[in-house]
Amino acid sequence: MTPARSSLKRHQTRTAYLFLGLPLLFFLIVRFLPTFMALQMSLFDWNILKEQQPFVGFENYERLAQDEKFKTALRNTALYTLIGVPAQIGLGLVLALMLSRIKAFRGLYRALYFAPFVTPIVAAAWVWQWLFSPQFGPVNTVLMWLHIPPQQFLTSPSQALATTAGLVVWQNLGFQIVLFLAGLAAIPRTYYEAAEIDGATGLQAFRGITLPLLNPTIVFSVVTGTISYLQLFTQVVNLNFTDQGGPLGSTMTVALYIYQMAFGRFEMGYASAVTVVLFVLILLITVIQLKFLTRRYEA
Repeated sequence: MTPARSSLKRHQTRTAYLFLGLPLLFFLIVRFLPTFMALQMSLFDWNILKEQQPFVGFENYERLAQDEKFKTALRNTALYTLIGVPAQIGLGLVLALMLSRIKAFRGLYRALYFAPFVTPIVAAAWVWQWLFSPQFGPVNTVLMWLHIPPQQFLTSPSQALATTAGLVVWQNLGFQIVLFLAGLAAIPRTYYEAAEIDGATGLQAFRGITLPLLNPTIVFSVVTGTISYLQLFTQVVNLNFTDQGGPLGSTMTVALYIYQMAFGRFEMGYASAVTVVLFVLILLITVIQLKFLTRRYEA
């Protein structure tokens, strides 16, 4: 290699590291620094209304173990995840399969399904609140036409969580459809042609070709969807703005509980402890999902 070419290569390498290093530095400052600060604050009785911020060690975490409201928020968050992630992935895959087969107005249908994903969450939540209003909501009007008793939906402790999860699924469905459409488009058609020659049915081709080759897309959807539901906040706040997390705590999430502790009661230390616990849970669940799903695919 000539000296000029070697010098050019070194210059290109330094430039590449510079462009890679700046976003990495920004990511470290924006993401990791607040995480370490939250971990530090969780060891103090940090209240902005107090002059002193005494060190309390792990007392905030001991308080968490006995906090029934936190346990309710954690249980609700788990229910949101268990309902929402399978629903949006299953519906997204089915609709993507249907949309991949149509020819006429293909772009229009895809745009209609993707529209909720780019709709502001606050606006969608307020519309959803009107649709499911017990007094004058269109959904209850349709139910009465069908001779079905009107439901309480967002004002019922037994129905509010499922109704809220429905909003999140509806909003994320368009994104899931786009992911699966991209995954389906990447599967070579020759595989299906070979399966058809061998006499495989549509279901057999789906189980033997489509699902295995969509595994990376499914893994990505499961992981990102789980993280999104574990951090659920905006929809819950705006669906019942006068009783956030209600009725009777039935829609409370861990993220909303952190917000209430930090900015409602100004208990920053305790809120930081909840944040650390949520961070650890998300990290553990993500690692388990990646390891489990990848192993199952390789097998």
